[in-house]
Amino acid sequence: MKKVLLLLSNGFEAVEASVFTDVLGWNKLEGDGSTDLVTVGLHEQLSCTWNFIVKPELTIDQVNLDDFDALAIPGGFEEAGFYDDAYDPKFLDVITDFHDKKKIIASICVGALPLGKSGILKGRKATTYNHPTSIRQEQLKEFGALVVNEPIVVTDNIITSYNPSTAFGVAFTLLEMLTTKENCHHVKELMGFH
Repeated sequence: MKKVLLLLSNGFEAVEASVFTDVLGWNKLEGDGSTDLVTVGLHEQLSCTWNFIVKPELTIDQVNLDDFDALAIPGGFEEAGFYDDAYDPKFLDVITDFHDKKKIIASICVGALPLGKSGILKGRKATTYNHPTSIRQEQLKEFGALVVNEPIVVTDNIITSYNPSTAFGVAFTLLEMLTTKENCHHVKELMGFH
């Protein structure tokens, strides 16, 4: 069984988290059955960007990181407090632990910024929120990333993407990396993605 840690920050975007729960859940029941996902946060209760309240299954201090094969991080909004948690040393330590053990790390939109702040994107191709009015790609460059303006960028074991529209693509990329191309195609087809 491949276990995925879905690391949630206060202020995360619910849709960017739900694609991981759905794609990996569909795989668990209808695909090859090999994936399991656990929601984890810094707090016992989190508030999404648009005030949706979520209770993660575990808090970071209750988790043994060695039990997991991959890490998934949705983005969120600064105005909702996303970076307060996403830049917290405990949050960044989870990222560096997965990276040091060469495990898969998948992020959506500004979920790439804590990856950048942790130092794991220095000298590596990556992307983040790409709207022309946004400062986020410039911020990722300041962390040493080689910013590529493409929807999804995969560099070694790290997946980054540039906005919420890429969310399903990131989740399917993660599924393919955890299982097989054939299995991923099967799950996509069952979910109506042709």
